[in-house]
Amino acid sequence: MDLNALGPAIQLPRETPPILSVVIHTEEEFDWSRPHSRTAVGVEHMAHIGRAQALFERYGIVPNYVIGYPVATQERGYRWLREYAGEGRALIGAHLHPWVCPPYEEEVNARNSYPGNLPPDLERRKLEVLTEAIRTHLGVTPRTYLAGRYGNGPHSLETLRALGYRVDISVAPPIDYSADGGPDYSGWSCDPRWFGEGDGRLLVLPGAGGYAGRWRRGGTPLYRLLMRPGFRRLRIPGILSRTGLFERSRLSPEDYSLAELKRLTRHLVADGVRCLVFSFHSPSIWPGGTPYVRDEAGLRRFLAKCEGYFEFFFGGLAGRSLTPLEIEEGLRTGGLRGMVQRQASPSG
Repeated sequence: MDLNALGPAIQLPRETPPILSVVIHTEEEFDWSRPHSRTAVGVEHMAHIGRAQALFERYGIVPNYVIGYPVATQERGYRWLREYAGEGRALIGAHLHPWVCPPYEEEVNARNSYPGNLPPDLERRKLEVLTEAIRTHLGVTPRTYLAGRYGNGPHSLETLRALGYRVDISVAPPIDYSADGGPDYSGWSCDPRWFGEGDGRLLVLPGAGGYAGRWRRGGTPLYRLLMRPGFRRLRIPGILSRTGLFERSRLSPEDYSLAELKRLTRHLVADGVRCLVFSFHSPSIWPGGTPYVRDEAGLRRFLAKCEGYFEFFFGGLAGRSLTPLEIEEGLRTGGLRGMVQRQASPSG
């Protein structure tokens, strides 16, 4: 996806309180250490999604569950989400893992696991199937999208616009997935941007990620330098992180500690970012569902980390919570500041 094909970065006034959107990659269970498989479509963990939903509701958060085909087509996968959405407690979007979404025409391999690498017609047909499955089984038409593996390609945004989507949340700065055949987001900021013109334009709302520390202006060039074997052998990246000089992170409780999440947020906000996306994968609410949560003790730590972050964001930073669609509406109509100012700060 070409950054130059989008409009300029949308930067809100610094007096705007920080805004948090919570987006859940709501997907099937699979072994992350093995190659992708069309047969790995279990959704047992969705019986426990209420663990996360209850936490969100304590803080006044309406989460955006972006759901994949296995979740959208199995009653045990979508039953609770359908209830949450029907009661206005959740927003439903789409999440395309092409290897488990028909039509099954491509070879299953690493490169094709990024939807944007597929032939444009096949990417569109898979999105059409997924969109219709969500509409049929959950009774809503998805308007937000997060590509599986963050894998947008050169035709993805135009396809989303044609299908009536309003927000894309696939951009994952500052990560470069090109070594595996995916997109390179290392040059992107977290600021939202418009794609297209007029009423049919699409909001690109990146996930929150970047660099923290006194040397954060070094950005991706410094990070790549530090990842060279000699620096890694001397454990220089870890030393710089511990001393508060430089670290790379994303706003997810799966990969990062609470302290790292707080540092990243403080630095993004200090640098003018006002729209932040916090995300994780739905199987992480089930012990053994992802590498990040191995057992019940790990699950308790995981949920406590989320809670600690929400306390920090809504308490310490006096932040607000909006869904991606609310952000899109506010930016499109020019009323985002008013929406934020009218909303009471969520609290535990």
